[in-house]
Amino acid sequence: MKSSLAVVASFLLAGVAGAQSGSGVVKWDIQKRQQPQDFKRLGRRASTYEEVISNEDARGGYFATCSLGTPSQNLTLQLDTGSSDIWVPDTAAAVCRAARTRGCDLGAFNPDKSSTYVTVGAGLFDIQYVDGSSSKGDYFTDVFEIAGAKVKNMTMGLGVQTDIAYGLVGVGYALNEAIVGDTQQASSAYPNLPVTMMNEGLINTVAYSLWLNDLDANLGNILFGGIDTEKYRGELTRIDIYPVQKAFTSFLVALTSLEASSPSGSDTLTSSKFPIPVVLDSGTTLSYLPQDLAVQLWKEAGAVYSSQFNLAVLPCQMQNSKGSFSFGFAGPDGPRISVGMDELVLDLTAGQPPLFTNGPYKGMAACEFGIQNFTKGPYLLGDTFLRSAYVVYDLVNNQIGIAPTDFNSTKSNIVAFASQGAPIPSATVAPNQSQVTNQPSVTSPAYAASPGFTDSAGVKDGASAMAQAFGLTQICIVGLSLVLAVVV
Repeated sequence: MKSSLAVVASFLLAGVAGAQSGSGVVKWDIQKRQQPQDFKRLGRRASTYEEVISNEDARGGYFATCSLGTPSQNLTLQLDTGSSDIWVPDTAAAVCRAARTRGCDLGAFNPDKSSTYVTVGAGLFDIQYVDGSSSKGDYFTDVFEIAGAKVKNMTMGLGVQTDIAYGLVGVGYALNEAIVGDTQQASSAYPNLPVTMMNEGLINTVAYSLWLNDLDANLGNILFGGIDTEKYRGELTRIDIYPVQKAFTSFLVALTSLEASSPSGSDTLTSSKFPIPVVLDSGTTLSYLPQDLAVQLWKEAGAVYSSQFNLAVLPCQMQNSKGSFSFGFAGPDGPRISVGMDELVLDLTAGQPPLFTNGPYKGMAACEFGIQNFTKGPYLLGDTFLRSAYVVYDLVNNQIGIAPTDFNSTKSNIVAFASQGAPIPSATVAPNQSQVTNQPSVTSPAYAASPGFTDSAGVKDGASAMAQAFGLTQICIVGLSLVLAVVV
């Protein structure tokens, strides 16, 4: 996620722009593969273009194989709703030539081998991340291809000086482009991928839907220009995206409630930060909530915070827990998304998991909990949340459509947006969004759900682990995703 750090814990409540009433869609299938190098391209079907996207466990996030230049060069890039630029590593970048590492094993771009490459901003591409990593180089235009659908003169960044070994496909607001953050001028924005798709007639409006499916799924997709009514359950509800300083730069929505449920009971979790501004971001593997709320989730789930590794961990067998968390949006009558523990327990290592060496979890394999803490905003709902939700991003009307996902659905019914500015198909507006500003009382939960989380997974006395000292052996944390946020 490359969303601006200017996002703050309070936001302006502005009305949604009026909707106007297309048939083109572009669909990328998400397919889990063991090795990104093994991706195979799917053929064209009618007016839909499909591209394989991999759930890359080792790196975190979702990756697509795309083609750039003339003749085309294949690269595998991370799909990111939290950023807005396409950028690719240069083959000459030091990180790609490093013999001691994997190098740019997902591919790098050689501008000298493309006859259609044009530099349009020498030295102007410059993006930095919260963790200290960065990518710098040139802006350029070239052919960008998605499963046979060519976008000509696509503006992209070339990472000449970068310590990141793969590029990204950012599909967020144009005002969140790196060049806008660097110049602090909205006029610096250029037509990014969703806008260019519309301009070239591939889709009818600047909008797309995201179906990541479950953690172990083989198939999911991002669908540009439409929705698939067979990929969610219940009603699709439209909720407001909120601007920051009167500008729409990220997919910022209002999280207004959170509940924990298990076979032993349920609890309403509260926070002094409610209503909480959260960014829906596919470029972040984990989810990050305010400190006071995260601690309550950890206690409910029996997770233990490790100050040594700065993250909450829990036994891997908690993947079998019957507990879940329900996220409520846009006020008391807004949509709710339930996230089960099978989506919230992730491997810490690429190989043998570390073991708890003492405390009530002694001898158990340790995994990472999918919800971590931030001491200040912007707060993020990443892939550990998004897999449980079907999400439609409407960048024209500044709305999100959201519904519980239909895991592993084998049916499809694609409905395109009718035209530029048309409302999200089949979606109704969340009522009472004016009540988003209501601040609930902050109370301490009874933790009635906590025993059911651990007991249903075969872990006894898990909640008491919060007060226990513990250690981990064989720790070697790999594959943790970047917190993708542009420093501006």
